[in-house]
This record gives sequence, structure tokens and C-alpha cells, in this order.
Amino acid sequence: WWILTMQMLVGAALAAVALTLPTPLWLQATLALFMLAAFGSATHDISADGFYILGLSNVQQEFYVGVRNTFYRVGMVLGQGGLVALAGLLQHSGLHVSAAWSVTFLAVAALMLLLCLWHSRMLPVVEQPAPTVSRRHILNDFMQTFVVFFRKPNIVTALAFILLFRLPEGLLTKIVPLFLKRSIAEGGLAMDDVTYGVVYGTIGVIGLLLGGLLGGWLVSRYGLKRCLWPLVLCITLPDLVYVYLSYTQCGATWVVAPCVFFEQLGYGLGFTAYTLYLVAFAHGERSTSVFSLCTAFQYLGGVMLPGMVSGWISDSVGYVQFFWIVMAFCLVTFGVTALVHLPEEKR
Repeated sequence: WWILTMQMLVGAALAAVALTLPTPLWLQATLALFMLAAFGSATHDISADGFYILGLSNVQQEFYVGVRNTFYRVGMVLGQGGLVALAGLLQHSGLHVSAAWSVTFLAVAALMLLLCLWHSRMLPVVEQPAPTVSRRHILNDFMQTFVVFFRKPNIVTALAFILLFRLPEGLLTKIVPLFLKRSIAEGGLAMDDVTYGVVYGTIGVIGLLLGGLLGGWLVSRYGLKRCLWPLVLCITLPDLVYVYLSYTQCGATWVVAPCVFFEQLGYGLGFTAYTLYLVAFAHGERSTSVFSLCTAFQYLGGVMLPGMVSGWISDSVGYVQFFWIVMAFCLVTFGVTALVHLPEEKR
């Protein structure tokens, strides 16, 4: 119910954005509607995580985690690159900027609502109907989830791993699109919207897709313990491609596209291991609620906080030094990986 309802909410919010863009109050309206869509998206994430844990066995979770992560990341990359490319193509065809983006948002809203209809027919029922409870019971249940979470074995090292593993990627994600599109004089690669969409929204997505699928297959075959360190190296070392690009400032597509492909391939491989650790950590009492806390903490430490300071750092030191700083923070990822205790695998 929550999955379908939130998909409808997000689709309706995006359609409303499309309708308000040509109006004088487009800024205020889009901000409010994006907040509504963000609420629906966050609620949908928690519901989808619980559905994944309840509906699949441990072996199935390991095998499909690459697919799950890949499509999650594909959505993010397409939103950053694919939609920009589509809007750019519509502008080149003669549409005004606001009209081009209205058509783009209408297309995304239609896709979301079609997915909602498809999921209403295809998703299996994996949970039992919840009994009616009082507000006091809901509050007690909420607090009990925190108690269960912080009583997990090795919680200190686990929390450090959850918060800090994605730190380099959190710094990188917000800056790479700016770096690719900024002018040469500003230290960037001066890509136009269409080229950026093709490189980051198509070639990068292909690398991400292959990395996610391969990572899920490797972990399902060899286990998380054997694959953890190789996959950690896969998510960190390819970030060096941006150091190279920032030094050379070579904006040729035949140079940038393989670099982006290689980095996204490594990200798809490494993020598989991270997600499987979260799934394994959440197993047990209140698994869905514990996993939602895990995703909240990883977003806080791996996306929101580094994203807030990444722009200030890059403006202060420039792109070359910024990407070297990202590589230095990869040592943090290595450190928390060395300290973390992996749960026993049930194969």
C-alpha cells in the first residue's frame, strides 16, 4: 500500500511541477512540490527496503542486490544527466526553456504513474495486515526500534562504517556534474547539456548497470567476506580518473566517456558490498525498521553532510586539489572497512 501510494504521490507532484513552470509563481510552487515529492520518495524508499527484506531469502537478497542498487543509481544518474539532455534537445528543437522542462517533467510523471499501475498488478503480497494500535503504542514501538538498533553487536564500528563508507563518493557526487559542465577557464570540461547527458546519463549508466550486476553475482557466488576488500578498492581507486581529467582538462568525448564509464563501473561494484552489509546488519528483530535507520544514517554521513561542504571545498581549492582531497578521504573508507565486523553469512 505504501509503495503504490507514494508512487502516485511522487507522480502527481511531478505533474504539478510541469504545470506550474510556465506561471509567475514557478519558483515557490516548484520548491513546495519538490518537498512533497522528496517526502514521498523517502517514504517509498523505506517501504521498498522492507519489501525487499521480507520478500526475498538471504541468497536472493545477495544475488539481486546488484540489480536493486543499479536501478536506484540509474534513476539518480538519469535524473542528473538524462533529463538535462532531454530538456536540452527540446530547447534545441525550438521550445522555450520553461516549456522544454514542462514536457520533461510531464514525461517523468507519466512514467511514474505507469510504473504504479504496473506494480499494482505485479508486486506480490509479502506482509500481514497490521493491527490497529494507539498513538502511545506507536511511540513506544518507534523508541524500541532505536533500542534494538543500538544494541546490535559491534554497534560502534558498524555505525562508523555506515556513516563514513560513502564519504568520498558523497563529496564527489555533487561536484562531478559541475566539473563536467563548467568552462575551461573555471577549471571544468565545458560540456554542453546534450554531451553531458550522453556521457553521464547513458555511458555512465551502462557502466553502473554492469557493475551492479557483476557485484551482486560475485557476492552471491563467493560471499561478502571474500569480496569485501576487492569491492572496496573498486569503489575508491577509480576516482583517480577525475584527478587525471582535472589536470588535463581534456573535454573530448572519447577521453571523458571511458573515464566516467570506469568510475561508474567501480561504483556499481563497491556499492553492492555496502548495501549487502546493511541488509545483513538489519537482519533479526525489527529488520525493516533497523534497515530504514541504516539508510538514514548512511544518507546523513555519506550524502547530505559531505554534499553540504563539497561545493565550498571545491570553490576554495579548485578542482585538481578537490579531487586529491577526495582520494585522501578514501583512507577513511579503508579504515572503517578494516574495523567493521561482518555478520555470519547463512548460505
